[in-house]
Amino acid sequence: MTALLETRDLTAFYGDFQALFGISLTVAAGETVAVIGANGAGKSTFLKSVAGLLPAPPGAISFDGADIGGGAAHRNVARGIGLVPEGRRLFPSLTVEENLRIGAWHRRSGRWTLARIYELFPMLAERRAQPATTLSGGQQQMCAIGRALMANPKMVLLDEPSMGLAPQIVEEVFEIVKDLNSKERVTFLLAEQNTNMALRYADYGYIMENGRIVMDGAAKSLAENEDVKEFYLGVGGGDRKSFKDVKSYKRRKRWLS
Repeated sequence: MTALLETRDLTAFYGDFQALFGISLTVAAGETVAVIGANGAGKSTFLKSVAGLLPAPPGAISFDGADIGGGAAHRNVARGIGLVPEGRRLFPSLTVEENLRIGAWHRRSGRWTLARIYELFPMLAERRAQPATTLSGGQQQMCAIGRALMANPKMVLLDEPSMGLAPQIVEEVFEIVKDLNSKERVTFLLAEQNTNMALRYADYGYIMENGRIVMDGAAKSLAENEDVKEFYLGVGGGDRKSFKDVKSYKRRKRWLS
């Protein structure tokens, strides 16, 4: 498959604080790729860098064959990068339909029209005149995904789609992602703490810790890896009760040795 996105030794800073350290990653057209890790690992920072919300060094990010390092967010949208931000970030003073229409502000020509979004999410059509923040959490996530699709992106960045949602709704959201990928060939790069869910639906995964990629591989292979099972899927680990406890096991992680 053709590489749609490539990052090469990507770094990112918040002032003097370095948040990302040499991230190299590839997303092929038509893939769903997951970046997984605990809260604070740098996943959202990475997506913001790709989206253009944080400055990236020239040459560090290539999208669809073009260098977009240092590119502005609105130009990246026009190039074909859509973002579903962490927490959904709908405009509270606008209706559902107005939020969707804003996604087409830097619209590329393509298949995703308002009518198609309503076909995909009939519930949004029924509630089009409601303030967007009166929707349930799952409905807001659908609206945020619809807003990103309205720009007709080549790739959608999906930041923490499970955040704040009940398990059943999380599964519904990931089924939507699966259908968009398999039936509509939408490429996804998602950041997710829910390792089990992310690896179940992704083609390929990268594990991030403290701003660094510490392991990567086919999603199925990662899900079967004993270290990943212990430290990210909660299988084994003795008396370990939280990810905080995992830090004391750091020397046992074979990928860090």
